[in-house]
Amino acid sequence: MLLRRAIIVSASSLFLASCGVTYNSPRVSESGTDLDVTVVSMTPGAVSRANSTAYSPRKLPAAFSQTSGAGGTPRGLGALPEAPEVPVQPLPGALDLRLPPAVEPSTYKIGVGDVILVNTRVLATQSLQATSALSSAQSQRQGYTVRDDGAIAIPEAGAVPVEGLTIEEAEERVFQRLVQNQLDPEFSLELAEFNSKRVSIGGAVRQSQLVPITLKALTLDEAITAAGGIVLANQDFASIRIYRDGTLYQIPLAAYFKRGDLRKITLVDGDSVYVDNAFDLERAQAYYERQIQTMEIKRSARASALSELSTEIGLRRSELSERRANFQAKLELGAVKQDHVYLAGEVQRQNRIPLPFETKASLADVFYEGGGFPTTTGNPAHIYVLRLQNLDSLTAYHLNAKNIVNMAMATKFEMRPDDIIFVREQPITVWGRSLQQLFPALISVGAAQVE
Repeated sequence: MLLRRAIIVSASSLFLASCGVTYNSPRVSESGTDLDVTVVSMTPGAVSRANSTAYSPRKLPAAFSQTSGAGGTPRGLGALPEAPEVPVQPLPGALDLRLPPAVEPSTYKIGVGDVILVNTRVLATQSLQATSALSSAQSQRQGYTVRDDGAIAIPEAGAVPVEGLTIEEAEERVFQRLVQNQLDPEFSLELAEFNSKRVSIGGAVRQSQLVPITLKALTLDEAITAAGGIVLANQDFASIRIYRDGTLYQIPLAAYFKRGDLRKITLVDGDSVYVDNAFDLERAQAYYERQIQTMEIKRSARASALSELSTEIGLRRSELSERRANFQAKLELGAVKQDHVYLAGEVQRQNRIPLPFETKASLADVFYEGGGFPTTTGNPAHIYVLRLQNLDSLTAYHLNAKNIVNMAMATKFEMRPDDIIFVREQPITVWGRSLQQLFPALISVGAAQVE
């Protein structure tokens, strides 16, 4: 009786297997299809040829590359106040020498209105992602004005705050910003125009003007020379007065010409120098008051400009955020055209994986983003990338990762839209699944025979 049942079970299993009831394992084959299939081993040469296929990743909207910084320009420095009238007859008397405090030498600090010159060199390499405006030009010299917000706007790097920094500190900050944005950091930086620190000079000089303070300290004789020199018919009672931080200092002109140390007095930003041929300070005071009024107007205008700039940047930032959010929403709803690749076979989850924007993805990127394959059931010796060349032919790139060293090829193999990544099962997995489908049928046949 037992022998009879065994024979029946064996015969039934053979019958069911011949009828195709048992599990059919998917595989890559050059037969059984209308396509002209070519199986190619994933060697370095094959990877290079596969990557040579023309492909441009889809671009993100322009809102993702724009910044909200505005290109503000410094306010005008304004005209010098009119010089006070000079009396016809100077008043007699002696002039006191009241010197301003000595100034410690210090390194020049960059300020609003200064123009920074960035000189890029001829380089062999460019940006890691795109050719930048800084690295593409050969021997390019580009000037950037320090804006009202204390920053310079470098293309592709955005706004870089430099106000209050020395040249070396500004160079280091620009370098860090270029590195953060993956731009070539080979450059040199220098100050081309000095507009932020000035000394006003007026009175009995050839031409009243604002004298800039540069990298080198500005001395009293240099400021007077820049104004064309002193023009006085009678120098006996003339004086040079310096207004600094609310205090008025006085140097008799005779002492100025006699003593070399007086001519080398260092001036600082905001000093007002006035050459007068009278003793009293009334006319000089009128000049300084006008200077102060001018400074207050400039300060008020700068505050207004900064407020306007802040408001504009806020509006631009909100607009960019809204554009980006709208794009993200459309992307989630499937309303944005996007390229995909597909995972099939013995993988963690058969799925459709979107290709990234503006960059190419490798087989390893897509494969492991999808979870890879279960090592207990997936066969590492049979990993394929199926790429349809046209409607008649298909190339199956075969990766044998049984030797895990070959998996390095996956990091260099670039994906293309509509590629299919297929992993075949382990032989024992095929056999086990066949038995899983076969046993219920055999039990049913055996039970029928017993009845």
